[in-house]
Amino acid sequence: MLTNTPPSAPTNSAPDSQLAVAEALMSLLRDTTTEPRPDIQLEALTLAVSADLPVLLWGEPGIGKTAALTQLAASLDLPLTTVIASVHEPSDFSGLPIVGDDPAEQGVPMAPPDWAVRLVRAGKGLLFLDELSTAPPAVQAALLRLVLERRIGALQLPPGVRIVAAANPRSSAADGWELSPPLANRFVHIQWTHDHEVVVRGLAGTWPRATLPRLDPEKLPEAVDFARRAVCGLLSARPTLVHRLPTTETRRGGPWPSPRSWDMTLNLIAFATAAGSSREVLSLLIRGTVGDGPGLELLASLDRMDLPDPEDLLADPANAVLPERGDLRQAALDGVVAAVRTRPDRARWDAAWALLVRALETGAPDLVVVPATTLASLRQEDWDVPAAIEHLAGVVSLSQRADRAADRVARVGAKAGR
Repeated sequence: MLTNTPPSAPTNSAPDSQLAVAEALMSLLRDTTTEPRPDIQLEALTLAVSADLPVLLWGEPGIGKTAALTQLAASLDLPLTTVIASVHEPSDFSGLPIVGDDPAEQGVPMAPPDWAVRLVRAGKGLLFLDELSTAPPAVQAALLRLVLERRIGALQLPPGVRIVAAANPRSSAADGWELSPPLANRFVHIQWTHDHEVVVRGLAGTWPRATLPRLDPEKLPEAVDFARRAVCGLLSARPTLVHRLPTTETRRGGPWPSPRSWDMTLNLIAFATAAGSSREVLSLLIRGTVGDGPGLELLASLDRMDLPDPEDLLADPANAVLPERGDLRQAALDGVVAAVRTRPDRARWDAAWALLVRALETGAPDLVVVPATTLASLRQEDWDVPAAIEHLAGVVSLSQRADRAADRVARVGAKAGR
């Protein structure tokens, strides 16, 4: 018997329709925005990119290095070209030999790869050398000329191309190699770590915005002079720091001091000064270029360069401007006391007391204790005690009582330990 079965309602189950829906969902997931947000790593990266220095981001897999570079390229409106160094042959970076019509007359030209030709045609771009620590030594050797001279075969990359690389530590890299010292010394090394708040906010749809530093045109000559004085002053006093190749293979694959890396450091200081970058950003860059030891020495030298001249402070203590940072303020006050000790007279001694009173009124009281105690010991018999000492007597007395109390607690603790 025949029955009339009603036609089924149309459904959206066609494969192409489902793929369209999936694509719409993925589009929504990719729809993110950016916001201005302080990020020391990102600021250091953009400053080095602005200075046209090759940067190498070190970090564990999945930490967000590639995502940061993708967002940076989009923010700077630069086409991103990603090259996985470990899957290329040395000839891909040194150029492929192509036999011409008459090799005896014209030679054998070295043809560049297609990605290099696209960069030249664009006139600008961000060349991202990913997985650098998995590149074998032969490929690393071929990369030397690309990173330093921006040449691939017979092709010269335009000035608008910036180079950034990424690498995993050897312990977490697939078939990882240590970087060769010549290649490592061509990079500014930045340790890339994740920030919990940045990741959470980014997954919610808002990532930090990468922007190039704003350089103050009026500060350019001053910035260059400051950078040259800083680097040359340190190397004049510490000539052994000019070139110091590390003794271990691992450390040779990181930042270390050489004339090349000191030149990069000088450039970074000039750019950071012109941009008004923070000390944290500058510290990250300097230590990532010449290493922790020489970098910290240079940072300490920069702090001393920022200190006011003791003679200027003594000349006008009532209007003296002292550093805000506690360690720099302490150093400035110690310098004033040392200047009085070197050339003692009554007027300078009184001016130093007036300066200590100003320091007491504008900063932490404990910073004046040691300079006040030392300055008091410089008094000569025919010098009257200035009225300014009365303002400081309470602070010094309180500090001395605190020291004696701490000594008593330490003695009691030592007896109990027996």
